[in-house]
Amino acid sequence: MRNPDAEGTQLQQERYQLLQQLTDWLETPLLVLGFGWLVLLGVELLWGLTPALELLGTVIWVIFILDFLVKFLLAPRKLTFLRSNLITMISLLVPALRLFRLARVFRAARAVRGLRLVKVVGSLNRGMKALAASFGRRGVGYVLGLSTLVLLVGAAGMYAFEKDVPDGLRTYPEALWWTAMLLTSMGSEYWPQTAEGRALCLLLALYGFAVFGYFTATLATFFMGRDAEDPAAEVAGAAAVAALHEEVRRLRIELRKKPLPPDATDPAELN
Repeated sequence: MRNPDAEGTQLQQERYQLLQQLTDWLETPLLVLGFGWLVLLGVELLWGLTPALELLGTVIWVIFILDFLVKFLLAPRKLTFLRSNLITMISLLVPALRLFRLARVFRAARAVRGLRLVKVVGSLNRGMKALAASFGRRGVGYVLGLSTLVLLVGAAGMYAFEKDVPDGLRTYPEALWWTAMLLTSMGSEYWPQTAEGRALCLLLALYGFAVFGYFTATLATFFMGRDAEDPAAEVAGAAAVAALHEEVRRLRIELRKKPLPPDATDPAELN
């Protein structure tokens, strides 16, 4: 007799393997499209899109939608898949407002900035996944690349949100400098005036705090490792400890080779 539970488990494993194969096949094309999407987002925030670039962005967005839907259909546990891709799903739904004429409801400047904030955060999330596929999540190159991405896109978002307010960020280089100061925990005298700018400022500050701790730990590990390799340093490294163990072992061998007086105690018995 067939076991329904075993068949269900096997079906889930097959769907998971198919999902993994599809992800591997589409990794490089989606990686290129992801970086292209980020470039278009920067152009939109700074200067606006031409009709040709807007059409290109729509085509890339449709490809992302199809990729998301196919992976959702193949995912064995759909609720878990949606939870792990919640930000991606929201960022893909935002451009649909234009296609379905729902943007009339969001003509207010505050609503437009809110939609842009969602798009910026979603695009950064996609860029993070693209960089993770390129460098690996734990590599220093990944952290540097992600920090550069956050700096450029975050500055573009801050410029888009704060350029029209009194005494705001008038140019992109000014927004770039302000974002760099924020990420390095140095700060500046300017404080965002829009709600969306403050929300993005909070996210950038949290990222800067996390990355600052990462680089501090990396530098500390580097200098401690270099001191441990230096024989003249005060820090005892693994090589020095291994040499000490070897010296003790040789000393024990030499002591065993020497004849002992009848009333002496064998050094090996002391341990």
